[in-house]
Amino acid sequence: MDENFIRNRITELRLKKNVSEYQMSLDLGQNRSYVQAISSGRALPSMAQFFRICDYFDITPLQFFDAESVNPQLLRKAMEGLRKLDDDDLMMLIGLINRLHAK
Repeated sequence: MDENFIRNRITELRLKKNVSEYQMSLDLGQNRSYVQAISSGRALPSMAQFFRICDYFDITPLQFFDAESVNPQLLRKAMEGLRKLDDDDLMMLIGLINRLHAK
C-alpha cells in the first residue's frame, strides 16, 4: 500500500457517501480545499485527521485499509447486527447464505 491507496480510498468512500470534496472538507472542520489537496496528491492527512476521516465514514482504520471491502459502512452495520443474534438465528442466517451462494 502507498499514498495513492490512501488518496483513492478516500475518494472511493467519499463518492459512495455521495458527498463533494468541498462538503467533506467543511464537515471535517478544514478549509474548503482540504480533501481536494489529498485527492490530487498535494497533501496527506495527519494521523489525527485520518482517524477523523474514518469516523466520518463510520468505519475503523482496519476497514479503511481493507481493499477488498467494497462497502465497509454497510459491512460494519451488518456486523453490529450479527453480534446481537443468538446461536439459532446465526445458524439460520448461515444456512440462508449457503443457499444463496449455491445458486
